[in-house]
This record gives sequence, C-alpha cells and structure tokens, in this order.
Amino acid sequence: MSEALQRTPLYDLHLELGAKMVPFSGYEMPVQYETGILAEHQYAREGAVLFDVSHMGQAELHGADAAARFETLVPGDITGLGQGRIRYTQLTNDAGGIIDDLMVTRRGDQLFLVVNAGQKEIDYRHIGSSLGENVHLTTLDTRALIALQGPMAADVLGALCVQAKAMAFMTMIDAELGGADCFISRSGYTGEDGFEISVPADEAASIARLLLGADRVRPAGLGARDSLRLEAGLCLYGHDIDEATSPVEAGLAWSISKRRREEGGFPGAGVIMDQLQNGAPRKRVGLRLAGRAPAREGAVIVDQDDQQIGAVTSGGFGPAAGVAIAMGYVNPDHVGLGEQLGLIVRGKRLEAEVVKMPFVAHRYFKN
Repeated sequence: MSEALQRTPLYDLHLELGAKMVPFSGYEMPVQYETGILAEHQYAREGAVLFDVSHMGQAELHGADAAARFETLVPGDITGLGQGRIRYTQLTNDAGGIIDDLMVTRRGDQLFLVVNAGQKEIDYRHIGSSLGENVHLTTLDTRALIALQGPMAADVLGALCVQAKAMAFMTMIDAELGGADCFISRSGYTGEDGFEISVPADEAASIARLLLGADRVRPAGLGARDSLRLEAGLCLYGHDIDEATSPVEAGLAWSISKRRREEGGFPGAGVIMDQLQNGAPRKRVGLRLAGRAPAREGAVIVDQDDQQIGAVTSGGFGPAAGVAIAMGYVNPDHVGLGEQLGLIVRGKRLEAEVVKMPFVAHRYFKN
C-alpha cells in the first residue's frame, strides 16, 4: 500500500478556491484553479499570484561554526554571506553531482535553509551527519511557506508590511504580517519580482486570505509555477539537475565564487574544478522550437544528421514567450547559439534552435 499523501496547512483553502489537487513530492498540491494554468501564468506576468510552497523543507543551522561547517558541503560562499543575505547553492556529492539545490540565508547567528520537497529528508540526513558536535540542524516543521510573485507583488505586500517594499533582491527580514511573525525574503522561482513568506503553520491560512484579499492577487498552482520557471530558464530538481549532474554541466557555475573555486574544500571539488578549467562533457542549453507543438522531458535531441546528441529535461509551450520551448543536455559540440537541432517527438522530428536563456527576461527587483 502506498504511503498516504501529506497536506499543507492551506489544503482546505485550496479546496475552497476550487483547486484541482494532484500528488506532488508526497503532498496533495493544487495544480491549477478554476481559471486554468494559462490564465494563472499570464496573471503572474501582469499582476500578482499566490503559490503554496509549504511542501518545501525549512530548517535552521545553529552554532558558531555553522557557516564554516556548512561550506564544507556546498560550493557556494557561505562564510562571506552578509546578514540578511540569501545565497543559492547546491549540496554536492563526491562525483560532483547535485544532491539538491537550495537557498541559504544568514539570519542572526544562524543559517536558514529552504530545500526541495522531494529531497528534504535526504538533505536533512546528509547535512545532520556532517556538522560535528558544535553545529545543530533544526527542522522547522511547524512553519508554512507562501510565495507572492509578479510585478504587483511589492505594492500588495508593501501595503501590509511597509518594510517589504524597500527590500533588496535576495535579502530576508523578520517582520510582522497580519499579526504573525514572519521571515520575508525577496526571491522566487518565476523570473518576476516577488517574495517568499515563512509563516507559522497555524496562521498560514489567515495570511493567505489576507494576501488574496488584495484586488491584484489570484491563486496559482503547480502548473503555472512550472511554466513560469521554464520561461525563466530555472532548473527543476529531479528533472534538469540530479545526482548525476554537476553545477558546471547545469550552467550553474555562476553560483561558485572565485574563492571557492580557488580553495575547493567541498564534495566533488576536483571534478567540478576540472570541468570549470577544461570543460564539461555535456551542457544544459535552451531550445526554441519552430512551432507550437511542445517537446516534453525525455525527448531525444539529434543533430542535422539525426544522430542522438542529448535529451530534453523540461519542455512545454511558453505562454509569454509565444512559442514552444525546452531545456536539455547536449554534448559540447552543439551548444553554440543558433545551432539547428531536432527533437524527436512520437517518432517525428521537430526543428529547434539553441537560444540564450532565460526565454523571457527576468524582472527581479533592482535597487
């Protein structure tokens, strides 16, 4: 018998709002509401949408050596992270593969972590077994996580929490929202300006209702979240990145600072630094298809002679891009912009071109 699906603190609200619920990473999650994925996607580009991301893992690392110890597990610069600043990095294995990608925030004398839902138990075991005696991992299972994304997000949240509107991108503050003690970060997974709000689980529904009460906010589900992140060229763990994929192959080398490249000292450092210097055996590329028909994950990528050179890891129609788009891995001989390739879908070749990502320009807040 399969294990029962978990529910987030917003489950009843999703049903009230007419959500279609689906299994996702062990949870019952809304894939869309009555308006549909396309409308939700478009509204995220024009107004503001609210996502329930409470299935994600939230945790804290405590101890004077927390940053230094955690830096031995990731290639990101953690000891140099300023107060209230957020860093994107990856947990790597000895082969240079990605165990998970995550956000790390220096919050007071501790680190606040947000990890992927499907990997969180693996992450917690991996991190907890590697910290030593003076650093401790605490999982925040009594907190929910809400994402407010879109060009109107700052106006909406700023009307309820004055400090939020002045926040810089990739920063976090502790603030009161609707009477609840929240951790508010200016970050997200859509390519738009927006915020992620960690709230006590028992106050999540009231905070969500408060935000949805604004004229310019609508609920959105996993379907729109996926199409938005695809247009933004952002990786999805278990699809575009995994334990067999290095940060260099995935195009995430930008997240490894000069100091970490020089010093190493993280799992798989030898493999990753060799790839930085000498090139990776494959690279993630963006693909724009000639028509509207999409190529989904697993579609074979071929060259002009129909020889297989890679595979699609994410794909679909990009509503804002106006065309079918995809991401996938190809060998280094075929990563040049403008390269003409084919994607095999149901036995038929669909023409595609290697293009620069993101497919839709990021509109993160700039100070």
